[in-house]
Amino acid sequence: MRHYIDWLWAGLAGVLLAGMVTINSGLAAHTTPFTASWVVHGVGAVAAFVLLRVNVTLVRGRRPAGLSGEKPPLWSYLGGAPGAFAVALSSIAVNSELALAGGLSLLLVGQILFGLISDMGGLFGTPQRAINRYDLLAAACVIGGSALIIYSGGA
Repeated sequence: MRHYIDWLWAGLAGVLLAGMVTINSGLAAHTTPFTASWVVHGVGAVAAFVLLRVNVTLVRGRRPAGLSGEKPPLWSYLGGAPGAFAVALSSIAVNSELALAGGLSLLLVGQILFGLISDMGGLFGTPQRAINRYDLLAAACVIGGSALIIYSGGA
């Protein structure tokens, strides 16, 4: 049952990502992609601070489940750097002839391909798992779907 909740969270994250890209690209169309990226990360920092304060208040005096107590590796603090570039680059893509659907489909292709490589090598502390033919078939379907969205002539 737990994995269904994880699927729900992942789906919600995808919806939030699509919403963020849409809103941010609207701001980028009126300013610049890099200004929009600064704004989205500034607002995100405020939201993260509020969430952190709520979390600290809720778990005060007890250790949250799932924390190992070990010091995190230095590279784990760098997640915002690719996020900042992703936000800026997605704003550029969405405001091009790719539009929202084409831009998001290529974002998905990049995420899936990196995810497969990460799974295969166990990068950044993720569980290592072998890639099978179904993974490759799924990736091919997403790449094909992206090509259909981009080259269909409907955009």
